[in-house]
Formats: sequence, C-alpha cells, structure tokens
Amino acid sequence: MIQLTNRQARQFLLLKSGLLGKHRFTGPRGALDFVRQAGCIQYDPVDVCGKNAELTLQSRVKGFTKQTLAGLLYGERSLVDYPDKNISIFATEDWPYFQRYRNAAREGGRRFPELQALEERTKTYIRENGAVSSGDLPVRGDIYWHSAIHWSGGWDRDTNAARAALEQLYSTGELVIYRKEGSRKYYDLAENHIPAALLNAPDPLPDEAEHRKWRVLRRIGAVGLLWNRPSDAWLNIWGLKTPERTQAFEALLAEGRILGAGVEGLKDTLYFRREDRPLIETVLENDGYQPRCELMAPLDCMLWDRRLIRALFGFDYTWEIYTPAEKRKFGYYVLPLLYGDRFVGRVEAAAAAKTDALTVKNLWYEEGVRPTRKLLAAVDGCVNRFAKFNECSRVRYAPAAEARLKPARG
Repeated sequence: MIQLTNRQARQFLLLKSGLLGKHRFTGPRGALDFVRQAGCIQYDPVDVCGKNAELTLQSRVKGFTKQTLAGLLYGERSLVDYPDKNISIFATEDWPYFQRYRNAAREGGRRFPELQALEERTKTYIRENGAVSSGDLPVRGDIYWHSAIHWSGGWDRDTNAARAALEQLYSTGELVIYRKEGSRKYYDLAENHIPAALLNAPDPLPDEAEHRKWRVLRRIGAVGLLWNRPSDAWLNIWGLKTPERTQAFEALLAEGRILGAGVEGLKDTLYFRREDRPLIETVLENDGYQPRCELMAPLDCMLWDRRLIRALFGFDYTWEIYTPAEKRKFGYYVLPLLYGDRFVGRVEAAAAAKTDALTVKNLWYEEGVRPTRKLLAAVDGCVNRFAKFNECSRVRYAPAAEARLKPARG
C-alpha cells in the first residue's frame, strides 16, 4: 500500500482535478477530456454567477466560456444531459451504459395507459414540427397520479400533460434536450442527435454487479481518492448499499483496477484508479507546484464527499442554498476559494447583465489564513477572471467584502 502525507493526498487530488500547477485542460477539447475523466459533472439550473456545470469547468479549463459547454452539448453533441449522479452531463459515448435506467422508465410508464397515448401524440408533433418545450407542446390530458417514474421521481396533480410526456420520453431516451433557454428546455427526438450505433447499442454491462463496479470506478475517478464509506459520491447508483459497495471495492481491488493508499491522520484506506499511479508517484517525488487561485462549484466533483474534504483539507463546506436565511452561516450561493493546495476562504458573488458587473457580496477567510499581499493579488486576479467568465466587464465589492481586501499587518 502506498503511504501519503496529508499534503501529498491533497496535491494528488488537486493535480488529478486540474486545479494545481499549470492547466491540464484547455479549450473545448480540454472540457470534453475533463468530463470523460470525471465520468460526469453535476448539473443544477440555478444561475447566480454561472450554473454548477459551468462553474466546475471554468475552474480547471483554460479559456473556458459558457458557450464552450453549450457547443459541446447542443452543437457537436459530444456531451449529453442525462441522469448519472442526479442530473448530470456526460460523454455521449457512454449512452449505452445507462440502458437499464431507460428500460426502467419504460416499465414504469406502462402502468399508465393515458401517459402512453400522450407520448405517441408528443412524438408525432415533434416529427412534424421540430424541437418543442412543455409550454409550446399542444397536448392535453388529465395527469392525476403520483408515480416513481425515473426522471422526476414522481409528479403531483399540478403537473401538466405536456411536461409529463416530455419528461417521460426523456427518461426513456426517446427524446434528448435540444437546447436550453435559461431554465426552459427544448426537446427533440434522440434519433436526430445520437448516432444510431450508440442509440441502438445493447447494454455493455447487463450483469448488475458488473454495472455497479463500473459506476463505482467512475466515481472514484471523478473525485480522485475515495474510501469505502457511505457518501454522496455514490448517489443514484441503484442498489448500492453497504454490502454491494464493499463487494464492488473488493472485486476492483482483486482485479487490480484500484489501488489503496494510507494517508497520514486517516484511519480508513483511500482508493484510486490504477491508471493514476504515475500521478501519485509524481506527487511522491515532487513537493512544489505552481499555485493557482480558483473559485469552485458548490457541487464540484472533487467535493462530492464532504467528510473526505474535511478530513484532508480541514475545510467544512455546506451549500446553503436550501438552508433558511436565518440559519445560514455564510450565504445563499457561496463558492469555495482555493489557493495552492489549501482552501483559503469562501466568496459570495452575483453577476448582473444589466449593470455589466460582478458583485462580490462577501469574502470570508478560513481560520488561520492571513490575507498577505501575495494572496490578495491572487484573489483579485481570480475574481477578475471570474467576472470575465460571467461576461461582466467590471467587479464591484460590497462593503463587507472590501473590508477583507486589506493585507494583514506584520
């Protein structure tokens, strides 16, 4: 078993994620390469200063813009929106591996004859008229049920027929998202956008245990290092309870597809993918890396296991978007601030197209972090790049944030 110091484990995670040293990922090809490495990136529609998937990529892909992701999704179609770790984006080439989920959605839909009729009318309309949103689809029907259909996890009685039909056909893979306008989704027939060889391919891993091993291996690759413990990193892997997770780890170890690492200060073994061993050895041989200052996404892949991040970095992060305002410790949409191999603080920022400004509402430093001139210069550069990513030409610091931009004395 490889032995790592705490700092070496942090450096490996950050190098693997492309967040330390020179940029490993550049431009559209770099964005695609990172998604392939991570397996998937998580999507969330809230856009305060960029959506979560965009924020994930801007922190590690040099030259990334919001149009970069849109081009990969809805231009060349090398990426696709579909559930993996909850709502996600992954490489279109992985489409066949999710066949069991599309089959489950079809089976669930067959329990409701009225839904099947709506599906046929919806597909006919799209064939004749092209991509459509739920607000423009002229199908009507009484949808009065609550079901466990795959995509939505169930609709209530206020869900309209158009939305129900579109989301069910999206869950079964017969429709894909054609484009998005803000939070509005337009759907089109999958056959128009996914190559037939992928669309009609059989499930490459029909055995349930083999499929779970594949999913576990992907999640280990997404984070970089993971332990065999309950974690949000395993979300939406069906049937993966503790015995099944342990079985997957043991099989992957026996096959040599993952390796173990003991880390200073941690009782549990951490595991990494076999192909990442050269990067581990690089960390063991080198100590200094060029620091970067980056703002990270709330649902960033590297942060999927918050307890692991707390154990390695001493950084306790909670996304407080769903926390009642009076109970928030920091703010509604706060991003982790990374500098070098440490989390040095948190930033609450909001972009406004009307004022062409990125407003930094607040800035908090972690305990023990001194705002030196060097750190402040790095933070300033990071914030200005972030403003450019949000298509804002200027940065405005609110008084609470401005007060924390003064260098420490001594």
